[in-house]
Amino acid sequence: MIYLHSPGLICALGSGVDTVRERLFAADSPDMTETVRYSPGRRLMLGTVTGALPLPDAPPRHRTRNNALLAATFAQIETAYAQLAAGLDPARIAIVLGSSTSGIHEGEVAMAACTPDGTLPATYHYGQQELGSPAQWLAGELGIAGPAYCISTACSSSAKALAAAARLIDSGAADLVVAGGVDTLAAFTVAGFSALESVSASRCNPFSRNRNGINIGEGAALFLVCRTPSPVALTGWGESSDGHHVSAPAPDGSGAKQAIAAALQRAGRMASEIGYVNLHGTATRQNDAMESLAVSALLPGVPASSTKPLTGHTLGAAGAIEAALCWITLTDTGRRLPPHVWDGEADPDIAALPLVSRGQCTEVRAALSTSFAFGGNNIALILERT
Repeated sequence: MIYLHSPGLICALGSGVDTVRERLFAADSPDMTETVRYSPGRRLMLGTVTGALPLPDAPPRHRTRNNALLAATFAQIETAYAQLAAGLDPARIAIVLGSSTSGIHEGEVAMAACTPDGTLPATYHYGQQELGSPAQWLAGELGIAGPAYCISTACSSSAKALAAAARLIDSGAADLVVAGGVDTLAAFTVAGFSALESVSASRCNPFSRNRNGINIGEGAALFLVCRTPSPVALTGWGESSDGHHVSAPAPDGSGAKQAIAAALQRAGRMASEIGYVNLHGTATRQNDAMESLAVSALLPGVPASSTKPLTGHTLGAAGAIEAALCWITLTDTGRRLPPHVWDGEADPDIAALPLVSRGQCTEVRAALSTSFAFGGNNIALILERT
């Protein structure tokens, strides 16, 4: 069995499993804020990380806010990592991360400071924007000699990183994998989604008839993945690519259904054995319509919620952060479920889902999390309490 040890976690809900646990179930997200920081002249609701993030003592090519957030998140699991890595050959330890931004923000800052003759600040290094930077930097810090790479498939990136970690363990290529995702806010990202007319200025409203787009967020989640027992295991994952459109999902939910069905099959579970679904739930018109079809068809009656109104859509980090919220749900002694925060006005034109109300509790032994990305890139993960 492949186990997920207690994650390092930072997002708009706060820093650390204990803080995030209490705020998650209370639907209290202090760092979901209206700001013009990344959208001059337009106030947007964003999921921000407001705590201090000292830049790591790293070569210029790795000195980014993204890697600073990664460092702060890893610090939460550093002791557990040292215990699990003790005695292992560094070549038997791997890192797989999901990210879609890396050092884009540093590029923006450098371009703003660019002189008329094209000279960029001395602090800028093009390598800061390389998508592989987070994995390369962390591998160097830890002296890891095994595979170290980043996956960048937009919003499915870090969920795919967890599946990739499981495959490394399964295949015998690694004994321990640091896996998860990290993404930080940048004006480029906000402008890009705004150009798609997919961004909501107010708190996002998944599955409501009034939904009008996403809130972009930032954050990180890291797991230690190995065969050493822990309270939660990753038992199923399913991936598909419907390739319907460059930025829109297949309207019939066929790709999402394939991913969910494959995850259930790999885990050896029936739909009735899943106790909670963490929905991708972006609050865009097309995603919610598609996802409601897929989930209602394959997981009828299973309590479900989107946690993006509490974290923002953290893009490449979303899958790992939402897996961490499933980890928290599975280990919660109060059997609480993450509430679905919305206006309560159901859309009669989409399939109805049993959305979790505030204070709802039930026994959950297995949770499923969905992530759907541009290009019809789909993945579902199943986590189980051991």
